Amino acid sequence: MRCIFGLVRPDSGAVTLNGRPVGTAERLRFGYMPEERGLYPKMRIHEQLSYFARLSGMSRSSAADAASGWLSRLGLADRAQSKLEELSHGNQQRVQLAAALVHGPEFAVLDEPFAGLDPIAIETLADSLRMLAADGVGIVFSSHQLDLVQDVCEDVVIIDRGSVVLNGELRRLRAESGVRHLAIEVDDLPWRPDGSAGGDGRSLVDRTIDLESVLAEAEAEGVVTRFSFEPPSLTDLFSEAVRR
Repeated sequence: MRCIFGLVRPDSGAVTLNGRPVGTAERLRFGYMPEERGLYPKMRIHEQLSYFARLSGMSRSSAADAASGWLSRLGLADRAQSKLEELSHGNQQRVQLAAALVHGPEFAVLDEPFAGLDPIAIETLADSLRMLAADGVGIVFSSHQLDLVQDVCEDVVIIDRGSVVLNGELRRLRAESGVRHLAIEVDDLPWRPDGSAGGDGRSLVDRTIDLESVLAEAEAEGVVTRFSFEPPSLTDLFSEAVRR
């Protein structure tokens, strides 16, 4: 999933999407999900989704089918005739997402889409976004849940105090970092090269560390039951970037 996708402002001042000028027809192909609720609390869910789909140019029957499809995909088929205000916060969030995607947009901007969702709802939503991205939909979303972003996104942008401090392909950024996560267990208990105890045995170390020497140290203490050396997480990259 690309977190930045083909939206540019050339010198002429005209906004284009994938090289095409953005006019009324193109704007109808956008999907937007605000962090704050943008739906009608007393309107029934299916009716509401159908209404938003028709505003984007879909026929009445196509809009109704799309609304039903998204409610089913997000686990809300049995609440189609409920009013929005009757739903939990998490389910309202699912409806908000469905409203942004019901018309089949080419490009979607989602502001904190996972906020307030339980783990099952998060996985359902993440799977839906992966599917849309695989179908060629451009998706940009903001989030403070970095572990989740790491699992879903291909490209990331980190913004600190209004300035971009890191951006690019996540796999490359992690590979090029100068640090690594080292996790060691001896006799099934966490162990650190510096001899400190506690925690889960994970240390953030320089990528040039002498692993053979560290392994020999650990083996001298007992049976090494875990030894992993991995690129830093997105959380680590974030912390490093904003402290520069």
